[in-house]
Amino acid sequence: MNSSYFNSAAGAFLGVLFVLMTLSIVSEGIYHAAEPETEGFLIEVAEGGDDAGAPAEEAAPELIASLLASADPARGEGVFKKCAACHTNEAGGANKVGPGLWDIVNRPVAAHEGFKYSNAMVEFAEGGSVVWDYEHLSGFLAAPKKYIKGTAMGFAGVKKIEERADLIAYLRTLGDTPAPLPEAGAADAGAEAEPAAEPAAEPAAEAAPSE
Repeated sequence: MNSSYFNSAAGAFLGVLFVLMTLSIVSEGIYHAAEPETEGFLIEVAEGGDDAGAPAEEAAPELIASLLASADPARGEGVFKKCAACHTNEAGGANKVGPGLWDIVNRPVAAHEGFKYSNAMVEFAEGGSVVWDYEHLSGFLAAPKKYIKGTAMGFAGVKKIEERADLIAYLRTLGDTPAPLPEAGAADAGAEAEPAAEPAAEPAAEAAPSE
């Protein structure tokens, strides 16, 4: 009786074990996923840190000068709408978050009366010897925080150089007497003025042999 009971229990255990093994094999065949040749996957992250995003186009002085010659102040007035929340554009306009921009072209940096500038801007001004000429305006408007590190101006910048040229052409009109435009191609003209290298002298003809 005891032997019969033991045999029945052992048979039941083996049966259950067989069923579990069968289910495991079947499940492995149904749900098996092939292992990738390389574990994980690569995420490419563009470099740039705080300056990530659309890069500003180069603000070479000669390029700005040539673009200003054909820039459209009317289009620039449209671009100025991005600035109007923080800056006034009329004569005698009050300071807002930023200083008034009347007569801004060739005005000394950090010199607008009644406005408290950041330390970074004051240092950049070098005691009034630096002015907002076309080159500085283009560089600063392209990426303020990159051009003057530490400035309080939170504007992201006007990335397209053509739009900056239009905006600067409009800023030029904000004054009783618009500042003269820069001379486009001055650098090229200087290069052309350099004397060309003289061609190498042709070798002298060989002397006739003496008799």
